[in-house]
Amino acid sequence: MRKDTIVIREIELEDNPKIAKAIRSVLIEMGVPKVGTAYEDEALDCMTETYNKPKKAYFVVEDGNEIIGGAGISPLDNYQGNICELQKMYFMSEARGKGLGSKMMAKCIEFAKQAGFDQCYLETMPYMVDASKLYRKVGFKSIDKPIGNTGHYSCSVWMLKDL
Repeated sequence: MRKDTIVIREIELEDNPKIAKAIRSVLIEMGVPKVGTAYEDEALDCMTETYNKPKKAYFVVEDGNEIIGGAGISPLDNYQGNICELQKMYFMSEARGKGLGSKMMAKCIEFAKQAGFDQCYLETMPYMVDASKLYRKVGFKSIDKPIGNTGHYSCSVWMLKDL
């Protein structure tokens, strides 16, 4: 992997099977439960269609012809308020530790601000320590309970950031 071959861009239809495979692969690697997490989300197999709506976006990290990561922004499900959710931010092992998480985070937060959201929410697992460090670095703060209802009842770390 060379830095000059890596591109962060909006998802395209032909990316659907690649990003679904990448996300499921990372979730298995991390030992994430297959129920109550993104693993079982119906959207995983149709990401382009899911995020091709107002106030939603999903970005992928492409290295040559391979999708090695991604992240998205969407209005928070089952919540009456102007909060978005950072969703499905996962990177294959070869993409980690190269600053791509920070670049992806900046892209997602910029989109959220342009879409007019007031805050950004996320859910993660307690053992995803590197991810939590990144979230804190960009201003996410831990909160005591989930907001909205994402269906990810197995996620037990909740964070919120003012935009």
